[in-house]
Amino acid sequence: MWDMITSIIPLSLAYTAPLLIISLGGLYSERSGVVNIGLEGLMGVGAFAAAMFTVTFQSVLGPSTIWFALLAAVLAGTLLSFFHAFASVSMNANQVISGTAINMFSMAITVYMARWLTGSSNVQIKRFFIKSDIPILSDIPIIGPLFFSKVYITTYVVLAIILVSWFLLYKTRFGLRLRACGENPQSADSMGVSVKKMRYIGVLVSGALAGLGGGIVIMTYAKEFSQLTFNGLGFLALAALIFGKWKPFGILGASVFFGIAMTVANMSVIIPSLQNVPNIFLNTFPYVVTLLALVLFSNSSVGPKAAGEPYDVSKR
Repeated sequence: MWDMITSIIPLSLAYTAPLLIISLGGLYSERSGVVNIGLEGLMGVGAFAAAMFTVTFQSVLGPSTIWFALLAAVLAGTLLSFFHAFASVSMNANQVISGTAINMFSMAITVYMARWLTGSSNVQIKRFFIKSDIPILSDIPIIGPLFFSKVYITTYVVLAIILVSWFLLYKTRFGLRLRACGENPQSADSMGVSVKKMRYIGVLVSGALAGLGGGIVIMTYAKEFSQLTFNGLGFLALAALIFGKWKPFGILGASVFFGIAMTVANMSVIIPSLQNVPNIFLNTFPYVVTLLALVLFSNSSVGPKAAGEPYDVSKR
């Protein structure tokens, strides 16, 4: 039993990290007042950029390639999110339709580019993050083997970003202005805050973090880009955002919950009590859990009041 637990927890952390950082990206966008259901597409383009950068430069950059690949993923997500920001903020377009277009465009262009550049829609990489033990911390009884042994360093990078984001959103003037634009943009504008600027920043940060999430997926447990990379992780991130009530530590808890559900489904082959369960139930388990969680807790989840509403200066 202990061996099974020490196998499940580190793997659940690996699944949780990209889900968490993508959810955090959605948090920035929606806190600024822009609904971003394009997280799946932003994640996908980040994954593609990380894979292609690694394949192209791994012989030149050596071990440092993996970190530059994550930077490429961030830049790709930021660039694609600019189009969502332009449509939603500058053109006052329907934000749901714009996000849907981002998802459709991302999947089509990345698969096409992969086939054009490599001759195959599957881009496999040879350099990626390796699981390792964190010195000293991994030697702590009980806690060490569960949380600090055989883990990806990216998991703790993501946790650090969560802490920084909490401080940024709730302890700084920037965070106050960003949240004000999502709650009452007219009042924020009357106080001299540029609503369009803050919303652009929120969407661009959202794209950067979602792209980073895609890069982490490729550079840790996936190790290749393919059409299957678009497997609904971005939509799970939206669910975690709602379940977490649009708060950094709330989405941390929701992401861990969904990450464990994904891990149980993927490790069912080594859990004796689950080996006789039909695959259809195990494969849909994370999504069923997500639906149940949303049904049970969505009534108590209230998002930013102005999220999804184009800013109209005349209503000031």
